[in-house]
Formats: sequence, C-alpha cells, structure tokens
Amino acid sequence: MRQTIRKWFWVWDFEKEEKWLNDMAAKGLCLVSVGFCKYEFEECEPGEYRICLQLLDNTPTHPESIKYLEFMESTGAEHVGSFMRWVYFRKKTSEGEFVLFSDNESRIKHLSGIITMIALITAANWMIGINNLFLTSAVAAPINYVGLLNIAIGILGTFGSVRLYKKREKMKKESQLFE
Repeated sequence: MRQTIRKWFWVWDFEKEEKWLNDMAAKGLCLVSVGFCKYEFEECEPGEYRICLQLLDNTPTHPESIKYLEFMESTGAEHVGSFMRWVYFRKKTSEGEFVLFSDNESRIKHLSGIITMIALITAANWMIGINNLFLTSAVAAPINYVGLLNIAIGILGTFGSVRLYKKREKMKKESQLFE
C-alpha cells in the first residue's frame, strides 16, 4: 500500500531531508517516488533500505548524469526519483554501507555545488526584487508585493548560503588539520 506524505525542506536542509527519509525507512516505509514536497512510500522491512540524496552537476536527463545514474545502479543503488537536479537513491542495507561522499573533499565539492546554485537563485531574486521596488517607487505606484516576495526569497537564500558556507569552511579546516 502506497502512502504519500507532503513535507517541505529548504534546499540547505538536504541532510535533514535525508535523515527523515532514513527514519521513515527505519520505520518500514521505503521511498518509491519523489516530487515537489511530495514523497511516496511503500511498506518494507524496517531498516531494509538506506536513502542518499545528491545534487547533480546537470539535469538527470543530461548524458553525463545518465552515465552516472547507470554507474550508481551498477553498484546496487536504485535511482528512486529526481526533482530538478536532486536525485534520490536507495540501497538495501544488507548489501553493506551506502555513502555517496566518503571523504571530506567530495563532501566539500558537493556543498560548493549547492552553495553556487543557491547563490545564483538568491542573487537573481535580490536583483529582481530591488528592481521591482525601484520601478514601483519611480512611478508612484502602490507597494510591489512581487518585489517584496523576491527580496524575502533573497533573504532566505542568503541565510541558507551563509549556513552552508560556514559548514563548508569548517570542513575545509578539519581537512587541513589531517593533512
């Protein structure tokens, strides 16, 4: 029997999302499909699967991504689904440990890609929001709520970028300690 749960995670909270999905798997609900704030589960043995998330460099339909997804499936991981550039994998725990980023360097690279994506979206929202507000004030029009929404998204994106940036810098310092 399928169960659909709608839940929101900020892009910078991808680790919380992954933890939640693994908690669901530990309770006997394995992920079978994903969408925008939508997760579909089917019953399975509690703890049967381990779930991992990854932001790809390209869309899942890009030839490089297709090769990567095929490689991951050759390791025993199943590609459960994708949302934009995010991919969701699951692997049976009986097949051993399942970790996508086994060293600090690969984790740092992954975080850098996420930070770049958030920063680009954030910068666009800041520019559009400020532009909309200036256009509104130039023509003495009422408050431009779209501009305010863009600014709010810019503020949130800045928060998320800074949070991931600090985490990445901490990981870099830890890597330097072990070199």
